Amino acid sequence: MLLSVIFFVFSSSIFIFLYKAINNSVIESQYKEGKWQGEALRRNEIKTLNDSAKTVESDKVQLEKHFAQSSDIVPFLDTIEGLAPKVGVKTEVTSVDISDDRITLLVSMKASGNFSSLYKFLTLLENSPYQLEFTGVNIQKETGADVGKKSNLYPKWNVTFKIKLLSFTL
Repeated sequence: MLLSVIFFVFSSSIFIFLYKAINNSVIESQYKEGKWQGEALRRNEIKTLNDSAKTVESDKVQLEKHFAQSSDIVPFLDTIEGLAPKVGVKTEVTSVDISDDRITLLVSMKASGNFSSLYKFLTLLENSPYQLEFTGVNIQKETGADVGKKSNLYPKWNVTFKIKLLSFTL
């Protein structure tokens, strides 16, 4: 009988030890599973954020194109001058200045070509990605003496544009 009591106490203590070990393992596995799910959720959020950033990248580039930084004056002028050959107009930037309020860029430009080409150039300028305001446009037809020197079928016109770049940041 003593042997059965000792065996019962031994069996009970092993049972209690194993029961507590299993309970600790369950609690630890629940903690690690919660941690794992939190990490998986965080990774999904990062992936979603990266996907969102990729989808708005083109919008960001287009928005940044709308604003010309002070370091981007040359690319802005190249863009404006690059429109001229597309419609057969010759251009020359005569002056570039920053306004007193330091918010707008003032550009003076001379262009020459036939009237329809100049009109197309003006339309391209108005539809450029920059916010422009024309403060002055002076259109003049070449005089008869100048036309006699050239054998063009269409008369040549000269235009002086005074443009404010409103979307300019310093």
